[in-house]
Amino acid sequence: MTELLKIREVSSRYDISARALRYYEDMGLIKSTRSTDYAYRLYDKQAIKRLEQILILRKLNISIKDIQLIFKASGSEVVLEVLGKKVNDIDGEVALLQDLRDIIMEFIGQIKQADFGGDADVKRLYEKAAKAESRIANISYEGNASKRNRFLEVTDKLKKAPEVRIVQINPFKAFSSGADTVENVMGAFQQWQEAHNHLVRKMIYGSPDFLWFEEDMKAVWIWAVEDWVTKEDTAPYELIEFEGGLYAAAMSVDGDDDMGGRIYSGILKWLENSGFELDERPGHRTMGHMLNPSDGIRNALGYDQMDMYVPIKIRDKEHREEGTVL
Repeated sequence: MTELLKIREVSSRYDISARALRYYEDMGLIKSTRSTDYAYRLYDKQAIKRLEQILILRKLNISIKDIQLIFKASGSEVVLEVLGKKVNDIDGEVALLQDLRDIIMEFIGQIKQADFGGDADVKRLYEKAAKAESRIANISYEGNASKRNRFLEVTDKLKKAPEVRIVQINPFKAFSSGADTVENVMGAFQQWQEAHNHLVRKMIYGSPDFLWFEEDMKAVWIWAVEDWVTKEDTAPYELIEFEGGLYAAAMSVDGDDDMGGRIYSGILKWLENSGFELDERPGHRTMGHMLNPSDGIRNALGYDQMDMYVPIKIRDKEHREEGTVL
């Protein structure tokens, strides 16, 4: 009998979130199965092998779209073409870094020679920097490594830090899934929400909803509703008052920049040199908000976009005096 692994077992074994697993399945990269006596997703050996291939390719910074092409191909030509393009991208990035190094070294040399005040020299440096900046702006590749013994270390170092912004979320009424399994939240609750979309607060863009995970890995999904909505309208789901608050937000893509990964770590790193600190009061938690309003947009992009919100507060005076502030 083929061994079937539960979604939690796969998540624990490969250090990958249930949300990322669902994302890979939604993008057609892996397939789960369900038995007649078990309602949740199960993964066989073929799905696990495919997941291992995905994780390796993602470590190589291969995009989801390119992974889809690789898996659809019958031979090795496509994967060789994709990896060859990555080599060319690496060469391009190395050249850009060399350009930047040369500019900085020239800049250092001119400062040493007290030529920094010369208009002509500064103008020439500015022109060279602008040219390099223009080239960098047109490069889509983010960098990678090739040597096996430094593979994980270098790929992590080359990932760019997220762009962090400060967001004030005002209090609002919402219906909540309550803490439940990911399967139920993404299944029964989502179906109920879609059938009751008329209750959802109307926004200029997107949907005012947030999802987070409790300590027992149960998920909670909330949707903001119009002021006239009552608890009878949202039954059997609870109507809550979301407290709101101050958040540090950054966008992740490709489904596997999840709440325990690069984006969250990047926000924590940003906080070290900011005028803010984590808000760890009860009810203030890290949340995700999916930015893609439709499957059509997601499919056109080839990946999911998710904003991550980390609760913060203004650093107290004692801590501000100890460190650097904005």
